[in-house]
Order: sequence, then structure tokens, then C-alpha cells
Amino acid sequence: MSTTAESACYSSPEKVGLRVEALPFERLPHQSHLFLSYLRDPESLRRFYPTAVRHHCEVATRVREVLAAYVVDRQALCDALEEMHKRWDAPQESLANIARLRHAETVAVVSGQQAGLFTGPLYTIYKALSAIKLAQCLNGRGVAAVPVFWIATEDHDWAEVQTASVIACDGRLASVRAPETLHREGAPVGEVRLDQSVNALIESLLDILPKTEFSPALEQLLRASYAPGFGYGEAFARMMLSLLGHYGLIVLDPLEAHLKRLAAPLYAEAASRAPEIAAALVARSRELEESGFHAQVLVSSDSFPLFLHLNGARHALIRASGDRYCLKDAQAEYSLEELSAWAKRDPELFSPNVTLRAVVQDYLLPTVAYFGGAAEIAYFAQTSEVYRILGRPTTPILPRASMTVVERRIARTLARYGLHFTDLFAGHDAVVARVVEEHLGRETAQKFDQVDETVNRALDELREHLQRFDPTLAAALDAGRRKINYQLRGLRLRFHRAQMERDQAVHRQIERAFTSLYPEKTLQERKINITSLLARHGRYIIDWLYEAVDLNLRDHSIVYL
Repeated sequence: MSTTAESACYSSPEKVGLRVEALPFERLPHQSHLFLSYLRDPESLRRFYPTAVRHHCEVATRVREVLAAYVVDRQALCDALEEMHKRWDAPQESLANIARLRHAETVAVVSGQQAGLFTGPLYTIYKALSAIKLAQCLNGRGVAAVPVFWIATEDHDWAEVQTASVIACDGRLASVRAPETLHREGAPVGEVRLDQSVNALIESLLDILPKTEFSPALEQLLRASYAPGFGYGEAFARMMLSLLGHYGLIVLDPLEAHLKRLAAPLYAEAASRAPEIAAALVARSRELEESGFHAQVLVSSDSFPLFLHLNGARHALIRASGDRYCLKDAQAEYSLEELSAWAKRDPELFSPNVTLRAVVQDYLLPTVAYFGGAAEIAYFAQTSEVYRILGRPTTPILPRASMTVVERRIARTLARYGLHFTDLFAGHDAVVARVVEEHLGRETAQKFDQVDETVNRALDELREHLQRFDPTLAAALDAGRRKINYQLRGLRLRFHRAQMERDQAVHRQIERAFTSLYPEKTLQERKINITSLLARHGRYIIDWLYEAVDLNLRDHSIVYL
């Protein structure tokens, strides 16, 4: 491997003062069996993932196949991307990569996510950084590649994207929420238009976050990205480009009319083959379940792969009878031939459902690999059937970077009380009990241990005598023992709480650790917004996170700043 390739493929977090620990996903709560199996041995699941790879660099072998199957007009694609990026005030590095994408030998490394408020949860940033790092790795190996982030602006789930959660200046978890009135029910979130309420939203966020030397730059970033009159997707794109554009990131909004027209042939073919796609997905779901996995996306034999956009809302189509489909709760019916012709003629009225979205993405782009999270990896096991039916090369999906950032103040708390990140999974009460018994109230805890041992030893001796005298009395003693132990456990729990009330500073430290690392019993990356870190560390945090991304690692990373 060349020196350039080595520097692109392998992280050096130490050079920016980071310490990184690897934590196997098996040790994280709520991980799916299919996701864990894919991480352990993706090639063993080729039945569901035909192009699975063990190592990210293996995707380079797909370049010839990807380029041979790519039929979209590159110049039209890049014209649309360039127009969008100039409108979004994208940095020169992004525009330069769009120019590179015009060349027939260039491939794309893709990831994507919904247009979350202020970019949404941290994993959105991690997805983009993963794509950036692999593109740089491939370039170092002589493969022309650019990173592309697909904004899922066609989704209509407003509740998923209208909130940003941060760690407030007092250490608590706090959120800001875009108004309900911005969104029409059923409409794609990309059609939301920001109004003057966004100014108050930014004010609220800045009031919640700590005031630091980085606050003015953060305010400037927010106001430049989320301004009245901007679309929700545009605001998201502007902030992503401002944060990551210097790495050459390209951002794509699929609602763009020019892109819709480029996707029209695939829309038309998918519409005409709707029954075949639905049947294959149902069969694949059955295969997954028979293999001991679960189907991530629930589909039926009557489903249709495209949504129809009418009267400002997105509608699902279902089979009425034979080859005729209709909107739910609507009498009008359309034949497959009519729907296919309609999709080709007016593609702006259609958008792909979750099983077709990735295929559309990889039709528009010469995608060599996609970075996804656990849920996306799971539903790619079904989506691979749609690629097959539509004659498209299946894109390998790689696990995105997954990280928990431990700031110094939190790291000191963990070290002081001998705690590790994984200890938080046991819950707040368990951690409090451990801190109290091992550090704050050790003598009292030892007394509880002594009493517990003494009482149960005496009860054991008494039971032995009663068993010989009258077994029914021994059974009654067992019931009494349970009550005694229950009372002792309750008293011990009250002791833990009383001790914490006396040591309020320690209690706050423990609360801060939970809020920062495991907020509301979920991973930090799934809850906390990037502005929480930008307020405390400035834009340096982006480069630190970039250095922490290790494409060779298929574990969760614990990153100590």
C-alpha cells in the first residue's frame, strides 16, 4: 500500500490527543441478530448480501462493474449538483469534487440520512465522515472517488426530524423543537419552508448551550444555515457543507426536479414490475425469518414501490385487484401500464419507498459502496432483491463509524469512581449503588453485608432444625426469609439514596455522565446533536472526529477527548 493510501485508510487519533477504545457491538444493548451476524462474517450471508465484503478496501474491485452498469447522463447529474451547491454557498472543495464526478472513471462513496434539525443526531456526521474517509482511501489507491451524502428529503415523518437534543450548560439533557405548523401532514419534509420562527429556535438553542469562546462562531453557522425562507433540506445541506465541505463532501437532495427526471426510467420500470418486486420482498422476508433473523421492512404482496405525491401529500399505493392499484381510501384505480407511463412522464409526482430508495440512489450515482447503520444493514438484506429484479448491481453496505465521545470532565468522573461506559447500561440505580458502596458509604455497606450474612446464616441453621422437626414450619420460614431479605434490600436502597442526597456534587457528576454518554437509555450518537460539541470545542471537534474514524474497525469506538 502506498503512503498516501495508508494515511487515508488508517486513522491516527493520537496525533490530535485522542484516546480511542474499541467496544464490540455484542456488548451494546438492543443490537439485532442480523446486524451482529453481518459484522462477524458478512460473506456467510451472501444469500442476502450478494456483494458483501470483509474489508472496506475490497470495494475497489467493483469499480469496473459499477461503471459498466452506469447509464445516467453524468453531465446532467453534475449540472444539477453544481447548481444546487452554488445556491447553497458550498466550499470550493465540494465543487471540485462535483467536477471530478463528471469524469467517466469516477465512482461515489455514499451515505445518507433524513434532514434532521441542525443536522440531527451525531451519527449523521459519522455517516458522512465514513464516506469521506473511504473516498480518500480509494483515491490513495488510484481509484477516483468522491463522497456523497444523500438527504432523505422525500420522507414525510416530521416528528423524526423536528427536534435537536443537546447537553445544556447545567449538564441536563435539553431539546429545541421546530414548530408543528411548518409541516403539512403527509408532505415530504424537504418541502418545509423555514419562517421567522427559526430565529427564536436558534436563540433558544444558544441560551441552552454553554457560553464559550466558540459561541459566536456557532451562532454564525446556525444563522447562515437555518434562515427564514430556506427549505428544510437546503438548511440541512448548508450546515453539512459548512461543517464537512472542506473534505470535499457532495450533498444531494433527491427532490430536485432535474434529478427526478434522470431517475424517471427507473421509476417507470419499478412501477411496471411492482407485483414481481412485492412477491420477491415477501419471499425474502420469509427466508430471513426461517434463517433466524427478522425482516426490517414489513411488506405485502399488494405493496407498490413508489409513493404518489398529490395535493401536497405523499400517498402509498396498494393493489386493488389484478394489475390495478389505488390510493388508500380512494376510489380511483390505475393500471401498472398507466402508473409506469405516469412515472416516466411526471417523475416529480413520485418518490421511492424504503425498499426502492437505495436502488434509485445507486442508479443516479455510480455508487461503489454505501455506509449505513444497523437498521439500514438489516433492510439491505431485503433490498438486494429489488436490485436483482431491476437488473442493477447490488451495492455493498458497510457499517458506518459508531462512536461515543467522552469529554474530559466526564472521563474524570468515570475514573474517580472506577466506572466504564458499559457500566451505565445497568441503569442509574445500579451505578449509584456501586458508587455509594465502593466509595461514599463503604463502612455502612460493609455493615449491610455483615447483617445480610449473619441473618441468612442464622436462618439456615434454624431451617435445618425446623426441617427435622416439622417440614411445614421450614416452608413457612422460607417465606419469612424472602420478606426479611426484601426489607433489607429496600433499606439498602434507601441508604443509597440518602447517601446521594448528602453528596449532591457526586450525584450531579453521575447524572452528567448518564446525560452525556447514555442519554435516556440510548447511545449518545442517536440522541445528541453536533451543536452540543461545537459549543464546547469549536470546529476542531469535526477534525477530531474525522481522525477517530477507523474504517478497519467494526466495533463501537469510545473516543476520549
